[in-house]
Amino acid sequence: MTAPSGFTVTSGAPPFFVARIALVFSAPMMVNGIALPFFPVWLETLSMSDFQIGIILAVPMFVRVFTAPVAGVIADRIGERSIMLAWSAVMSLMTAIALFATGSFWPVLLLYTLQGAVYSPYVPITEAIMLSGVRRWNFDYGRMRLWGSLAFILATMIGGWLAGLYGGSMVLPAMAVGFVLTVLGAVIAPRVGKPRRPSPISAIATMPTKSTLRQADVQFMLIGAALVNSSHAMLFAFSAIYWQKMGFSGVDVGILWSAGVMAEILFFLFAVQLRRRFNLWSMMIVGSCVAVLRWILFPMDMSFAGYFVLQCLHAFTYAIIHMSVQSRLVERVAEEQEASAQGLYYFYTGIFTAIATFLSGYAFNWYGVHGFYLMSCIAAAGLACVVAGRVFAARLQPQSVASGG
Repeated sequence: MTAPSGFTVTSGAPPFFVARIALVFSAPMMVNGIALPFFPVWLETLSMSDFQIGIILAVPMFVRVFTAPVAGVIADRIGERSIMLAWSAVMSLMTAIALFATGSFWPVLLLYTLQGAVYSPYVPITEAIMLSGVRRWNFDYGRMRLWGSLAFILATMIGGWLAGLYGGSMVLPAMAVGFVLTVLGAVIAPRVGKPRRPSPISAIATMPTKSTLRQADVQFMLIGAALVNSSHAMLFAFSAIYWQKMGFSGVDVGILWSAGVMAEILFFLFAVQLRRRFNLWSMMIVGSCVAVLRWILFPMDMSFAGYFVLQCLHAFTYAIIHMSVQSRLVERVAEEQEASAQGLYYFYTGIFTAIATFLSGYAFNWYGVHGFYLMSCIAAAGLACVVAGRVFAARLQPQSVASGG
């Protein structure tokens, strides 16, 4: 996603902006590359039930949906957003160290929720700094974002190798190392000064009274995309546990997680060409349909190769939808409302993912892997909303839709 038409390259960019922001974004992706697949595995080593695991994973999601916008408002008022990165990184590292002294449900829930609250601003603020580079100096968003995905793959592969050697006991040390990297990332983050308009994470607090965001096509699109995104909740929470019970090694689990992210990277590399050839609404609908199919197929008895193919569908169930939504917002929403659009998208995705993660704890506890059928239903609800958005868009802006909008 490069700068929209009308933006020109200007002088004054911080030295090595692209390289620095790529490294900054890679640091939290290293944390996520360990935490998303393997933190539930560590929780299981504590003899926690599937329901308890679902609770521990879901509650921080509810909290960070609200803490990230508050931190964004503070960051915007401070004037230099990288200061908030430093606070977020240091406090997150402190909670990661504190987890070493815990081993029961309530202390883990409390500390992991606190970690979710203080860690929540890091990625959105990094995104805000990155988008400042896109808007002011016409840097290529995709090329910067790419390195975060590669870092995620590296972390999952290292995590899988360590899990094979040490089991779930490797999770906390690996996460702590990742948080050390976020501290270093905050130190080298480009200083871009006060944002020219509110960053995405503070947008919820500054929603304009009269906005195209209130139009039905935009609302249905954002809600639909967020629902499809949230249908990945059970994959994030229980796939590593399920695959290990099937006999897959830690390295196998790392490869499976990396396959999805690699497919996402390949899609982003060719996103511009795809955008020129296909209608945005069509891509969103196709991605939503693939998500419904992906979760229907997941409970089937598959080999490693079968799950590898399913993981590659992540290019459709996430990447194609995310890119289409961002492109559609550029076309449909005025520039001064862009931050509000990003904030609303983040809010919907966070809320729905938290609810889906909470429900996945029950579903996996009661039905095992067949609980993925619930995720298919959530994706189907998202598909219905996207289709509804397409219908409203056709009524409101037939010319834009016909031209690819």
